[in-house]
Order: sequence, then C-alpha cells, then structure tokens
Amino acid sequence: MKDSALVELFLNDIWLEKGLSENTIQSYRLDLTALCDWLLAHNLSLISLDAVDLQGFLGQRVEAGYKATSTARLLSAMRKLFQYLYRENYRTDDPSATLSSPKLPGRLPKYLTEQQVSDLLSVPSTDIPLELRDKAMLELLYATGLRVTELVSLSMDNISLSQGVVRVIGKGNKERIVPMGEEAAYWVGEFIRYGRSMLLNGQSSDVVFPSKRAVQMTRQTFWHRIKYYAVLADIDSNSLSPHVLRHAFATHLVNHGADLRVVQMLLGHSDLSTTQIYTHVAKERLKRLHEKFHPRG
Repeated sequence: MKDSALVELFLNDIWLEKGLSENTIQSYRLDLTALCDWLLAHNLSLISLDAVDLQGFLGQRVEAGYKATSTARLLSAMRKLFQYLYRENYRTDDPSATLSSPKLPGRLPKYLTEQQVSDLLSVPSTDIPLELRDKAMLELLYATGLRVTELVSLSMDNISLSQGVVRVIGKGNKERIVPMGEEAAYWVGEFIRYGRSMLLNGQSSDVVFPSKRAVQMTRQTFWHRIKYYAVLADIDSNSLSPHVLRHAFATHLVNHGADLRVVQMLLGHSDLSTTQIYTHVAKERLKRLHEKFHPRG
C-alpha cells in the first residue's frame, strides 16, 4: 500500500477515535506528507524505514532551520502514525519510540491589559448591524474564553439568554457549559433582537452570528474584524488575535483570584498543566508592577 494511503487511513482512524478538528487533521496531513516526500526521495517507505532513518529526517529539518515548535508538532504526528501502524499490524515495531522531543522555549501567551480590552470592546458602533454583531462577539469571546472556531459555529440552540449560559462543543466533541455574564448576555441579546435579522435579510439560518452573506462566518473573517478594531483602539494589531482575547479572559480571571481548576473547566482544557501557564502570566504581571512601583524594585 502506498504511504499516502496509509497516512489517510491513519487520519481517518484518529478523526473517528479522537474527534479532532479539521484544522488539526490538516496539520497532521501536511507534516506527514513532508515525511512521505522525504521517504520517496530516499527510496524508503513507512513500512521499511527504521529509527536511524527517522533521525536522519529530523536532522535534515534541523539543518534547514525549522523551529523547535514545528518539529515537536511533526514528531507528535509521527509517533501517533507509527503507533497506529504497529497496532494495525502494518509494522512489527515502532521506530519512533526512541525519538526524543526537541526542547521548547517557555513562552508566555500574548497579553492584553484590562484597559486595552475595555478600549477594544468600546470601538464597534452598535447602531450598525454588522458592528453590533462584532460587539456581541467580542463581548462573548472575552466573557467566556471560547476558541474562535467555537464562537463562529455557535447555533441558536447553544445560547440561553434567560440562564446566561452558552453550551459549547469543544475539542474531541467534549461539551461544556460556560456562563456568559450580564454584559455579554445583554449585547448578544441586543444583536439577536435588532441586528441579526438584518444580516440574514430574510434567509434562514441557525448560526448566532451570521456573515453579511447570511452564512457562518469564517475564522479568518473574524480575525480581520478584530484587527480592524485594534487599529481603531490604538492597539498593536500584530499582537492581537481572537486567541489573545481567550488568553486575556483566562489571565484576568487568575489575576482576580479565580481557582485554576475553574479556569481549566471554562477553557475546556483536558489537562491542568495547559492552564497553569496563566499563573505564570499573573506572576509576571505582579513582578512588573513591583519593579515599577516599589521604591526598591
């Protein structure tokens, strides 16, 4: 069987088993296609290669200047692939078992202050249906910490204004209920009452936040809308994205004393270690405040 066919079998299997997003599947496909291309150029295959061959492939990437984060993602995809091939008896061993992961730099997520968030949320003109939609989306994103894919794909039955909650289907098809707070609930309600029907223009859709064409908005479109408002709010647009607002949501909760496990639940993180990055953000902020205001800082 061709390597490309084995890769597709693996991707179908992991999609069914793990419920991974299409973006994750596509990232795996690109990484594993790069591996298959290298194997073809060296007269090797997924069935015939060994651990030394894999080391050679990874070494070539290092020499080519690929970032450690990129190589770590590739290595994760390869390990899952060879575990699958071993489990399904395509191979009698797992050549990736002895590979070590590259050391990743400890990076903190990009950070917005509470004042910057306030400035950003005040920019959209709520008299314009399109900007009323954006205002509601920004308020909801900051109030709930949703992933942008979760936000743009919300349907009307995911929102309960009376209870002030939103039902989210996150990674791995895991469901969570997130409170949206009074401010976000108010603006979502305002958009649904006064702006949504104007964007739909007589067309039928269950998407909460439709585009100008009355269909589900793309992640890229919302990203561009945020950039637009960042410029108006005098915030560096290069440092702002929907995910940065998710970071702001989590960081500001931790800054105000929220329990880390509550933040983990709200974000939909499966592992608490993923959430712990926000304690580091909070500590860095306290450190900067101490250096700035303490007489012996």
